[in-house]
Amino acid sequence: MAEPVEKSTLSHQRVVSAWVFLAPMLAVLAVVAVYPLVRTIYFGFTDASIDFPGQAQWIGFRNYLEYLDFGDGTGEFYGLLADPDWWRAVWNTLRFTFFSVLFETIFGMVIALVLNTQFPGRALVRAAVLIPWAIPTIVSAKMWAWMMHDQFGILNDILMKLHIIAEPVAWTANPDTALLAVLIVDIWKTTPFMALLILAGLQMVPKDMYEAAKLDGIHPVRVFRKVTLPLIMPAVLVAIVFRALDALRVFDIVYVLTPNNPNTATMSVFARENLFDFDQFAYGSAASTLLFLIIALLTIGFIRATRMNLGGDR
Repeated sequence: MAEPVEKSTLSHQRVVSAWVFLAPMLAVLAVVAVYPLVRTIYFGFTDASIDFPGQAQWIGFRNYLEYLDFGDGTGEFYGLLADPDWWRAVWNTLRFTFFSVLFETIFGMVIALVLNTQFPGRALVRAAVLIPWAIPTIVSAKMWAWMMHDQFGILNDILMKLHIIAEPVAWTANPDTALLAVLIVDIWKTTPFMALLILAGLQMVPKDMYEAAKLDGIHPVRVFRKVTLPLIMPAVLVAIVFRALDALRVFDIVYVLTPNNPNTATMSVFARENLFDFDQFAYGSAASTLLFLIIALLTIGFIRATRMNLGGDR
């Protein structure tokens, strides 16, 4: 009867040790993440200004939705939930997230499959593939902004020499191509991140399974569908979740490439503009709170829909 007691004591000691080691990290997170989040949520229910946040007065849900009665039997809704600019920013963010994650997953899968094969110079190619991801986002955005310049950009020059376009295109200024330009830059930069995570999943697939399939004469496409894809799907789903979280709160690429452009303004850009540029601190805090809620709900929904096991339990 002594053995279960010893195991219980050992387990308790391990739990206590784990909490002791986690305590500093949790304390830092509480200071740099939890406290600012709580304050932002609070400011969303006040009339706070950026100059005097300490003088904020509680106004309830007026920043989110308020009905103003004109006194003649008519009225109008005001607030974030009735703001067409906010809903356009939500739509822009969701479009950007869907297409960027979709193409980055496809291209990342292709690159990972290539890098998982044996060929001369594979180590050098692996290092070269990571260069776009290693370049700071601001640097990438400014570099592509010059490449997409309607007068001096190399992109227009190449497309015109190939007779794909007849005249230069203002990629970042044209409403029809602004979002496409942002997507091109983001896909170019972040595809290596997806490839790296998917490649890690491919490295875990037992090699003897491929050898057995090759001896049985199974077509490589069928091997990928029936063997490789199911085995690396957990890694792919984790990569998609991480990338979707990053895409939903995208700010830097949009702000650098297409500043003050409502056709590409995302939820983060909308919140930042109201917080600082338009001097609507409380309104911007409400937008930041909704951004947090939208990301949290979409993430939870995706995890439940894909039945991801984040706890590692079998």
